[in-house]
Amino acid sequence: MSLSAAAWPIRTERLELRPLEIADLDAVWAFRRLPEVSEWLGRAPATREEFHETYSDSERRATTLVIVLPDADGGPAIIGDLMIRIGDGWAQAEVAEEAHGTEAELGWVLAPAYTGRGYAREAVSAAIDVCFGALGLRRVHAGCFAANEPSWRLMERLGMRREEFSRRTALHRSGEWMDGMNYGLLAEEWPGRR
Repeated sequence: MSLSAAAWPIRTERLELRPLEIADLDAVWAFRRLPEVSEWLGRAPATREEFHETYSDSERRATTLVIVLPDADGGPAIIGDLMIRIGDGWAQAEVAEEAHGTEAELGWVLAPAYTGRGYAREAVSAAIDVCFGALGLRRVHAGCFAANEPSWRLMERLGMRREEFSRRTALHRSGEWMDGMNYGLLAEEWPGRR
């Protein structure tokens, strides 16, 4: 199963989601390089060149969508990005094949200039719709540092269930061991949530 199973672009009330293209990299780098954004990212290349090298990998691009605001001042603007990484559910050996490609890990980034307007909720909701609709997945999950309150609050607003609060299990690039949080949502829990 891959993201190509969905009909792109996906349009919401105010946004458009579509696969990341090489031509998008500078627009994405513009907000990912900001300290208030890169602080929470699992991978934060230090230079534009490193960023381009990372996202030149077709596998990474294959799991990354851009969040586009079509009606931004000056024309369409990329205001964030979203990861949908399809993976296997845990299974005992005898039934492992049935768990193949049944869930997705989600991740998202929004440019600070566009926070507080409901864009992240709208985009992640659309991504969940794709996961449970076109992709036919049974579960989605996402995680964050516990100190990243906007992320875990968004997960809770979307109806995701906190499945884990772990104490000092995540090493931040600052050198500090931080608490982590993981959330999940089953397909049967999603209808009517938006």
